[in-house]
Amino acid sequence: MPILTRRNLLKASAVAGAYGVGLGLAGRFTAAQAAPEPMVLKTQKTEAKIMDVGPTKNMLTWGEHGMPPVIRMKKGEPFAARLINGIDDPTTIHWHGLRIPNKMDGVPFLTQPYVYLNDAFDYAFTPPDAGTFWYHPHCNTMTQMGHGMTGVIVVENPKDPVFDAEIVLNLRDWRLGGDGQFIQQFKPRDAARAGTFGTVRSANWQQQPQYDAPAGGLLRLRLAIADVTRIYSFKLDGAAGTVIAIDGNPVPERFTLDTLDLGPGERLELAIRMPDDEGAIVSLSDIHSTNPAVLATFRAVGNSLKRDVRDLGPLDANPVAKADLSSAEHIPLQLSASADKGPSDSICGSLGYTFWAINKVAWQGDTPDPTAPLAELKLGKSYVIDMENLTPHLHPIHLHGMSFTTVSSNTKQVMPLVSDTYLIEPNEKVQLSFVADNPGDWLLHCHIIEHQKTGMTSYLRVV
Repeated sequence: MPILTRRNLLKASAVAGAYGVGLGLAGRFTAAQAAPEPMVLKTQKTEAKIMDVGPTKNMLTWGEHGMPPVIRMKKGEPFAARLINGIDDPTTIHWHGLRIPNKMDGVPFLTQPYVYLNDAFDYAFTPPDAGTFWYHPHCNTMTQMGHGMTGVIVVENPKDPVFDAEIVLNLRDWRLGGDGQFIQQFKPRDAARAGTFGTVRSANWQQQPQYDAPAGGLLRLRLAIADVTRIYSFKLDGAAGTVIAIDGNPVPERFTLDTLDLGPGERLELAIRMPDDEGAIVSLSDIHSTNPAVLATFRAVGNSLKRDVRDLGPLDANPVAKADLSSAEHIPLQLSASADKGPSDSICGSLGYTFWAINKVAWQGDTPDPTAPLAELKLGKSYVIDMENLTPHLHPIHLHGMSFTTVSSNTKQVMPLVSDTYLIEPNEKVQLSFVADNPGDWLLHCHIIEHQKTGMTSYLRVV
């Protein structure tokens, strides 16, 4: 493994500058799809009032101030963004759930150089899928994500059915003390278990915000779990909510929300038929933990529009290739707590511990010489991941660059949902099918960041 010397770091910095400035946006789009003006996303410190005691300092964000912006793209239309790093730590941007070219995926060393203070990197791609996604760093993630660098992406499809209102919620919690300031981001004992939970839950950087929506109207609620640890169990009171999409893809069959468990990295879209009476309140709660909490409320305003959710048209399926199960090759994948190597130094941060492994191999961090790929896949071929959770904890496993379809589980009946993140239960065995249709090295990891950074990470190579 190469040694991280000052010379190597300067070389990496020079490469980052070449990627960020020299390559630019030229040549990435056809003449019919002219390169758009890039959206500037500059990382910087800020402060925000999360608790009533006063502003929380040392928050991290993109943009001028406050919560990272909701980025809106259009399905099939070019998008460009220029990351400018305004903080001391190296950073990148990963576009979670978007099936884009490998060099745009934002994973240090695996797909791009990390971006140093005052350096830049240009991202340019055309999103093929509509839905709700999100973006976050893939370097020093425990600190950068934990301090606020998580934003929501909405990829719009003009063919979508018409709603009367849309609300986007960035859901996450924070490790804050009684004075509203950051405390230790994780505890090793908890990192070796379910993870270290935050002390304050929020939606759009606020505690229990309230939003207005037309009485009797149809509200499209987009939720992104941008947290580093917390598993959510969603419950709706005051109105019926219909699940229309999970992880950016329409569900095979719509169903009424009762309670639904989703983990970090996952997204949910609900169609909520608002009450007819003006002033009536609908509340969204998380009841997963021993300390249930209302996340946000929605107030009916105006005269009733008297909409009917049954009249809501379908969402278009995203153009995800369907695997041929009869010829698919199987990839065994075991999640375990056994690991025989200690963590290595990493420019992108090490927590100093190794607790987790995939196929008994612990990821050694973001280094120029990562571990071998979990498997080498042939471009265009069908595969099934046979994933088994040998641990007593939940793990939201996320695959970069491609989408899979849930085939079967030994613990419950599953729908054939197209997704990029699967919340696997303790002792569960699940089959996930996909077509290896995107060349490159694609990370696969638990999205509980403490688990990811302490070993539960690997990658697939598609050639």
